[in-house]
Amino acid sequence: MARRHVVAVDIGGTETKAALVSGTRESVAAEKHARRATPGELEPLLAVIGELVEELANASEHEIDAVGIVAPGIVDETNGVGVYTTNLPWNRFPFSEVMTERLGLPVAFGHDVRAAGLAECRMGAARDLRNAVIMPIGTGIAGALLLDGKIYGGGGYAGEIGHVDVGHGVPCACGQIGCVETVASSAAIARRYTARTGTPVNGAAEVARRVADGEQDAVAVWHEAVDALARGILVLATLLGPEAVVLGGGLALAGDLLVEPLRERLDGLIAFQRRPELRLAALGDEAGFLGAALLAIDTLEA
Repeated sequence: MARRHVVAVDIGGTETKAALVSGTRESVAAEKHARRATPGELEPLLAVIGELVEELANASEHEIDAVGIVAPGIVDETNGVGVYTTNLPWNRFPFSEVMTERLGLPVAFGHDVRAAGLAECRMGAARDLRNAVIMPIGTGIAGALLLDGKIYGGGGYAGEIGHVDVGHGVPCACGQIGCVETVASSAAIARRYTARTGTPVNGAAEVARRVADGEQDAVAVWHEAVDALARGILVLATLLGPEAVVLGGGLALAGDLLVEPLRERLDGLIAFQRRPELRLAALGDEAGFLGAALLAIDTLEA
């Protein structure tokens, strides 16, 4: 199998990360990294992507074969279109077509979470599974659905587990009420702790440290997050029957502090459903652009 050299770009709400990546359809590795702040308008964002690709291409000893770009929101991978996102500046934008023309290279465009899921399935914590959900927990929450050995996209709409109503009644920016991610995302945990105590914190990791120290306000916020996550996973277990749920993103860095109470709460909720194993993702914050690289290589090998 031919070894390919690609540039992978992971567009985030605040930062766009990129990497020079080499490998095959089965396994890739990042060789060099670059990053920029994500602009709030589309044309400057496209310029930033071009700059990152140029910088990493110039740093490579090899010709670049393709580019993989991933982003959050509703993404139509088949047609390479960014359909919709709440926090970034596009609506039904044909990323693959436009960036292929600008860069002069084949460009694959995909969903950040499904790409991360693809990477975990081929070379990470889900390698031995045929039915699983890979669920990064960061600013938001979504899931990559591995069904019968294939990542399922649902035309770009599948996997939005962060927007399932689990009954807590908190309004969400999406317009619904009771969404998982309004209390269980990393951003929500930090925000809710600050609202409860009046003490600003530097993200969910700081709340986790306070949980480990036994601080009651932190424990209460953490408990609410765990309950929402468990109820969301129960929905996944009921509808999809996954063998495992692979937890990733920043919150998964809490390890047993997250997994143990989540396992206990899920045990209390499970009735007839297959009890999914809870695993921690293996690829950390590289999963998104490693998946983007795999999408690019898949495009070349198709």
